[in-house]
Amino acid sequence: MTDLVLVRHGETVWHAENRYAGVSEVELSPRGLAQAEQLAGWAASAELAAVWSSQLGRAIGTATPSAQSAGVKLQIDARLRELDFGNGEGLTVEEMRVRFPAAYAAFEIDPVADHLPGGEDPAEAAGRFVACVQEIADAHPDGRVLVVAHSTVIRLALCNLLEAPLSDYRRLFPAIGNCSLTEVRMTGRLPVLLQLNAPLERD
Repeated sequence: MTDLVLVRHGETVWHAENRYAGVSEVELSPRGLAQAEQLAGWAASAELAAVWSSQLGRAIGTATPSAQSAGVKLQIDARLRELDFGNGEGLTVEEMRVRFPAAYAAFEIDPVADHLPGGEDPAEAAGRFVACVQEIADAHPDGRVLVVAHSTVIRLALCNLLEAPLSDYRRLFPAIGNCSLTEVRMTGRLPVLLQLNAPLERD
């Protein structure tokens, strides 16, 4: 039995404008850095067996203090990266509606079958992420592991693990808060959702 704590990285400098940051490198904001430190405070007493991160800087910057607090080496896997949003990278919703209105309208109806133009197939993203966390669970069969990743790929993975339609990821999981805790217990290949989007901080 492995408990996987899936955490979206801290807030970035694109957060205020809600720009799509898929594989783009975007810095953590001052609040994001503070969230990373708050997560590290949680990690210090969470009895973590390991800390994993995607290779994107905002995830590494969030995960590093937690690995240090937990006294474990930070492990990085590219399969934990965010979905590549293609032509939508760096844009707001309003900008996408102007640049490719028909494609964005189709995306709103079915974000998997009609994912953003030039972007990664969400089914493939879910597959790589889930394959990675299953390997992590196998490596820590009786432990609790922190996995720092990204909003969209976490939501896709939850649908995959819980056998919900991938196309419903935006409806079933409309938001994952920065540095919120989503915990999945893996018993073999049987996942159980223990908590979803539990906040570390209160506004």
